[in-house]
Amino acid sequence: MNRITQLFNIQYPIIQGGMIWNSGYKLASAVSNAGGLGLIGAGSMYPDVLREHIQKCKKATDKPFGVNVPMLYPNIEEIIQIIIEEGVKIVFTSAGNPKTWTTYLKENGITVVHVVSSSKFALKAQEAGVDAVVAEGFEAGGHNGREETTTLTLIPMVRENITIPLIAAGGIATGRGMLAAMVLGADGVQMGSRFAASTESSAHDNFKKTIVETVEGDTQLTLKELAPVRLIKNKFFNDLQELYAKCPTKEDLESLLGKRRAKRGMFEGDLVEGELEIGQIAGLIHDIKPVEIIIKEVMDEFELAKNETQGFSF
Repeated sequence: MNRITQLFNIQYPIIQGGMIWNSGYKLASAVSNAGGLGLIGAGSMYPDVLREHIQKCKKATDKPFGVNVPMLYPNIEEIIQIIIEEGVKIVFTSAGNPKTWTTYLKENGITVVHVVSSSKFALKAQEAGVDAVVAEGFEAGGHNGREETTTLTLIPMVRENITIPLIAAGGIATGRGMLAAMVLGADGVQMGSRFAASTESSAHDNFKKTIVETVEGDTQLTLKELAPVRLIKNKFFNDLQELYAKCPTKEDLESLLGKRRAKRGMFEGDLVEGELEIGQIAGLIHDIKPVEIIIKEVMDEFELAKNETQGFSF
C-alpha cells in the first residue's frame, strides 16, 4: 500500500486519464474493476449525459471511481452539483484555478486532485488544499503545458516543491515507465493514451486503430495560443501548419479550429478533418486490448523491472 492506493482505496497506483470522447462509464468502471482508478471525462459531456454516465458507472462497479472536470467547462456549476448529488467521492480538476472549487468540493466529502504542468502550479494547488496533484509532462496527449517540460524533469522538480501525493502523467503506458516515474518521486501514475486504445474506450474504432499505427514522430504539440494540444499529424494538422506559416492571429486559429473538431476525430472517426489527440507514447502502443489485460501486463512488467533493477551493479 502506498499514498495513492491509500488515498483512493484502490489496489494499484494506476489512474486512467479522464480523456474527452474516450472516457465514458464503460472505461472508467473497467479500470476500477481491474484495481486502478477509473475517471469519467466530463469535458465532452452535457450535464444530463454526465449524470447518466455516473449512474451507469455506479451500477457497473462497486469500486471507487471519479470524474475529471475541466474548469473551463461552460456549465461548471451544474456539473459540480450533479457530482455532489450523485455521491461521487473523487474529482480531478484541470484547466483552471484550483482555488475556485477545492474548498467547496472538500466540504462535501470529496477527494480533490488537480492537474498541473509546472512546479509553480503544483505549489498553488497544494496551497489551495487539494489532496494530490497530477504533474503532466510535455509528452502527454490532450491539453498540457506551454513550457514543454518533459515528465523526466517535471516529476522530480514537483516532488521537490510539494509534500502531498504526486501522480505522474505524460508518456507512461508500460510497467517500466511506471517504475521510472515512481523512482523519480511519483506515488502513482496516470495513463491516458494506453487506455484510449482499449476495448472499453468510447473512442471510434478508426481512432483506436490510428493510435496503434502511430510511430515515433507522428505527433506534435500545437495550438499553444489557444490551449496546447498534442495531435496526430493528419490533414487538419497540416492545414494548421500552413496557417502558422502566415503568422495567424488567435482569431484565425479559432476560425480554423471551429467547433466539434475533437468529437469529429476521436468519437466520430474522421481521420482527415478531425482533431486526433494522443500522447507521444502511442509509438509504444501496438494493440487494442481489454482494460483488465492492460493493467495486468503493466503490473507484471512493473514487478519484473523492479526485480531487474535490484540486480544492477557498477
